[in-house]
Amino acid sequence: MSFQPVVPFSGNVGWAFLQRTREAQEAAFLKSPVIERDVAYFREGIGDIASAEELVADRRLLTVALGAFGLDDDLPNRFFIRKVLEEGTIAPDAFANKLTDKRYFEMSKAFGFDLQPSNIALSDFDDRIVAAFETRRFEAAIGRQNEPMRLAMSLERELDVVTARNISEDGLWFTVMGTPPLRAVFETALNLPASLGSLDIDRQLEVFKSAAARVFGDSNLRQFTDPERREELTRKFFVGNELSGPATATVRGSVALSLLQSAPRYY
Repeated sequence: MSFQPVVPFSGNVGWAFLQRTREAQEAAFLKSPVIERDVAYFREGIGDIASAEELVADRRLLTVALGAFGLDDDLPNRFFIRKVLEEGTIAPDAFANKLTDKRYFEMSKAFGFDLQPSNIALSDFDDRIVAAFETRRFEAAIGRQNEPMRLAMSLERELDVVTARNISEDGLWFTVMGTPPLRAVFETALNLPASLGSLDIDRQLEVFKSAAARVFGDSNLRQFTDPERREELTRKFFVGNELSGPATATVRGSVALSLLQSAPRYY
């Protein structure tokens, strides 16, 4: 029987426990025969893929590719994923650039099927995808026990990626708003209602920035590159979650087409 991670406590106490034990738990979890087989198959076969069409035609390769970006639910949506991958991210009107959920943009950019050759030809490509896949798999296993813990783990990983981008402050916030796990953490930590998503995108931006200034004294998203400020954000997320009930992220590929927005590109 494969090892399953353990989170015996909730909230900040559980988070402290997970941080202390994560390295050992993750190493044990990744020895699962299923994960090892998927990883081996991806490493062996991805180098032969020359197009998005070939990738989506191979269910096992696609499982790892989607899993690396937290898009597992999109496995049946092959036409949609093929379009995301084929059009890439270079052209301003590329499909991935129009989707609110920025995970599609990150996946399309990583594979680079709009380049010649694609990024699959890079020597470290399989290592990067496999590492992301394994991390997400462990997070998913944690999430099956405690979804807020999974969201907090995604915050640690994804916020570094977002804040490292050379884009405007508004662009950073738009990226957070378009990344479901990050959005769920910030909405909970800032005590914002789920109904916020029904507002105009620019109005949502105003609400997020205003709430950040009220709660943290600063609306600048890059403040969370400071470990102490990020720890404070995480604590507020767990407190808010316990007060309001479990935080959830809407991550459903079947509704991704409904996420098309007319907001300008900030990435």
